[in-house]
Amino acid sequence: HKKIAAALASAAIMAALVPTSAAQAEQTGLNVQGGKIYSNGQQFIPQGINDGYAWYTDKTSVISDIAHTGANTVRVVLSGGRYGTTTTSEVENIVGQCKANKLVCILEDHDTTGYGDDSSATTLSDAVRFWQSVGSAIKGQEQYVMINIGNEPYGNNDASQWTQGTLDAVKAMRQSGFSNTLVLTAPNWGQDWQGIMQSNAKTIYQQDSNVVFDVHMYGVYNTADKVTSYIDSFVNQGLPLMVGEFGNKHSDGIPDAATIMSYTRAKGVGLLAWSWCGNSGGVEYLDRVNDWNPSSLTDWGNLYIKGTNGLEQRGVEPAGIYGGSSDRSPDGYPWCTSNAYIDPNGDGWGWENDQSCKVRSDSSQSGTQYAPNGYPYCTSSAYADSNGDGWGWENNQSCVVR
Repeated sequence: HKKIAAALASAAIMAALVPTSAAQAEQTGLNVQGGKIYSNGQQFIPQGINDGYAWYTDKTSVISDIAHTGANTVRVVLSGGRYGTTTTSEVENIVGQCKANKLVCILEDHDTTGYGDDSSATTLSDAVRFWQSVGSAIKGQEQYVMINIGNEPYGNNDASQWTQGTLDAVKAMRQSGFSNTLVLTAPNWGQDWQGIMQSNAKTIYQQDSNVVFDVHMYGVYNTADKVTSYIDSFVNQGLPLMVGEFGNKHSDGIPDAATIMSYTRAKGVGLLAWSWCGNSGGVEYLDRVNDWNPSSLTDWGNLYIKGTNGLEQRGVEPAGIYGGSSDRSPDGYPWCTSNAYIDPNGDGWGWENDQSCKVRSDSSQSGTQYAPNGYPYCTSSAYADSNGDGWGWENNQSCVVR
């Protein structure tokens, strides 16, 4: 594997982090509002697999192979020189493959990996220049492409620079004309074991809310408590989070993959496993398939694709731009739609269309109905839209005014 191993809410706050208008949550393409990702007005949870493209540019079927696992997203490794130079035409081809296979592309510049610890790593400013060089292949594709400005952009030595470096990079990307959703990876080789991203994410989100924070869960996240507490620290503040890389083993310890898979599903947090194939240097166990053969899954591949809380169980929906549905709960199960199947024993579950469905909280008592963006409709005239932004506040949460 070409990556270097990692080393070691108050109502006022929540209200400040919700969309400023209903129109924003319904707008075409990918965007972040209220701490959630939307595509064509429908909530989107990226779930998929990483593709080490920059090292294996000849493996042209990988994106299609990943799509056939049930993924809705592929995170693609690019390089501006450290691992070869990805050209504009290559980026155009990658985006075209993603669209043909109904996948959202998360394009990432891998050159920044471990800056401050590895002398070959580049800065986030260098990454911005790379994106400028291939920008013509990305601008206009905002419905399909998220930009991960730099992979694991700081190691441990200079991790304290992450916040300002990230703020500057986001500003530079916007000034360069990129309106795509930006993915921001944590320092400490992506694992944020010092809590720098965790502590400063809100500051960045308040500057630019069309961003998603990205943590990589390897050996640092070796217990259920470490996994759940980190995820909760973002979810409870209404901050968008994804786990952009994780494994079931690693050179720095054994991640609690079972909890990573189950808790991201339960909380509606994005999840992408590292990686399809081609890992080396002692971490070949991170390959999803044997010898690039999509019909030959490794143990890790079986676990992530076919195992408990794996892709096949998660009820992965494609992005709204591809016709995905918003009629699923954050853990992937469909919402119950018929009163005949309302929760008879109070366990939160029903049965419909020959499968389990989730009963919306208090729906049997209150008749709560939900907008396509996942927020409940306001039910009381006392919460009419006083300022014309399309939003109200009810039952200690935001609601959509009809």
